[in-house]
Amino acid sequence: MATIERVMRLRSALEARLLWISLGATVVIAGLGIVFGLLARSTAILFDGFFSLVDVAVTWLTLVVARLVASQGDRRFQYGFWHLEPMVIALKASVLIVLVAYAFFSAVNSILKGGYEPEFGTALLYAVAVALISYAMWWWMGRQAERIDSGLVRLDVKAWLMSALITTALLIAFGAALAMKDTNLEGFIRYVDPLVLAIVALFLLPLPFREARESFGEILMISPSDMDAHVRSVMTDFVARHGFRDYRSYLSKTGRARFIEISVLVPPDLSLPVTQIDALRAEIGNAIGSAGPDRWLTIVFTADPVHL
Repeated sequence: MATIERVMRLRSALEARLLWISLGATVVIAGLGIVFGLLARSTAILFDGFFSLVDVAVTWLTLVVARLVASQGDRRFQYGFWHLEPMVIALKASVLIVLVAYAFFSAVNSILKGGYEPEFGTALLYAVAVALISYAMWWWMGRQAERIDSGLVRLDVKAWLMSALITTALLIAFGAALAMKDTNLEGFIRYVDPLVLAIVALFLLPLPFREARESFGEILMISPSDMDAHVRSVMTDFVARHGFRDYRSYLSKTGRARFIEISVLVPPDLSLPVTQIDALRAEIGNAIGSAGPDRWLTIVFTADPVHL
């Protein structure tokens, strides 16, 4: 148990350090987005800034969650605080859905009103700087997420990728707008900023919907189909090999935690010593795999079908 606690504390410390670094970089980008958006009179850049501002708030919240998850819970939360991870993801996804939908309808409204022409030189300078920062953070955070296998850090990696893609779209659009000046296409420059905002919003909208679906599935304790199939395969083989009568398995996934409960129905006349029962439990646990502080495995042997 002491080893498990040390592992959890170490991973939590690494998560916290990474998320603080990400938070600092996101604050810089959010500030740049709002300032340059106002200077360039660009709604697309302002959206990028507010998008990053949402990331700042949610990243701070994930820091709090990372600290709680690393703890062992208390008398009120005896299983710990694993359930907070999908809640944070669901909150972020819901806020982003609202923000992206508002940005899309705002862009469409601007196009219908004849568009507008921001200061593309200032806008282009912003897009280059933020694209470089975003891609660098996405690459670096992605490597760190693989090292510590953290759902919270992986969530942050997705946010950096989204930010990088948004800024890349802005960079391409602003560059194209500058290229249109003094050409036959100059009349379309007024539509570039709202058009790219609408395209970016449509591109981003499925991403928070996907995150929301997965996180709400965990909040509602919907069993992952691949995990359920694996446990059923293990137990079907186990029951057949040992001649037991039947079994029932119940499982759920909450954040990084996996809760697995298995009841094995044994013949009523079977008598097994505790050491052999422990060996059978170990056999099932090894076959299921992925043992560690994130796996909660409960195995019961009973002769009464009512207890299945």
